[in-house]
Amino acid sequence: MLVKAIMTHNAEVVSPGDTLEQAARKMEELNIGPLPVCEGHRVVGILTDRDITVRATAAGSDPKETLVYEAMSLDIVTCFEDQDVNEAVRLMKERQIRRLLVMNRANELVGIVSLADLATETRDPEQPGEVLRKVSEST
Repeated sequence: MLVKAIMTHNAEVVSPGDTLEQAARKMEELNIGPLPVCEGHRVVGILTDRDITVRATAAGSDPKETLVYEAMSLDIVTCFEDQDVNEAVRLMKERQIRRLLVMNRANELVGIVSLADLATETRDPEQPGEVLRKVSEST
């Protein structure tokens, strides 16, 4: 099975120049935790609800003034939409992450694949649990 068969298509994004308040509102409206950060079609980072809490709020930053680029993670892990799901699983285990940005071969963002996608869409009920165990291991 290919990643494009289970990924969430048309991922919402934010700009590096958006405020954390704008990003948090979008997360709340969509009931999501991660937002890819894009400049045009180029992915430059990822912002999670945890980034907002740990990097900004804990440091006393004002979400109305603090920009996304100040709190986003630069370590972006991606896979391609035409890769096998098992490769995405391997990457998640190896990098201890719960979601991957999905790119096309032109390196444009086309979606996100998460543990939830694996749990609901694959035929292997053990696979998401294996990934979660690996993600939860301390490094």
